Amino acid sequence: QVRLVESGGGLVQAGGSLSLSCVASGLTFSNYAMGWFRQAPGKERTFVGVISPGNRAYFADYAKGRFTISRDNAKNTAHLQMYSLKPADTAVYSCAAVQKTSLQTMSTSRRDYDYWGQGTQVTVSS
Repeated sequence: QVRLVESGGGLVQAGGSLSLSCVASGLTFSNYAMGWFRQAPGKERTFVGVISPGNRAYFADYAKGRFTISRDNAKNTAHLQMYSLKPADTAVYSCAAVQKTSLQTMSTSRRDYDYWGQGTQVTVSS
């Protein structure tokens, strides 16, 4: 049984930072691209960033230069580090996993992902 569990969300002031973690179990973590998505109240879930099995990362435009993604295959964990947070970043952040046969391929569409975590709330106050 595959399970993804996020942690690290919380309340932060604008301009602050947060680091989210996603621990995976029940899968061969090194074979999966790990994506991060977010969903604000009343809005659709949107892409934040992704890291390929080979550590190639890609971000949505609003996240470039402010967010980073890393992974620790030994700990089956992916991290999303967020800096210079804005109130517009307030959302539930979820990690997701999709199996990839290539080290460098990744997916930005939520429809491609096989497994999802429950999400963690991030609230940025002004």
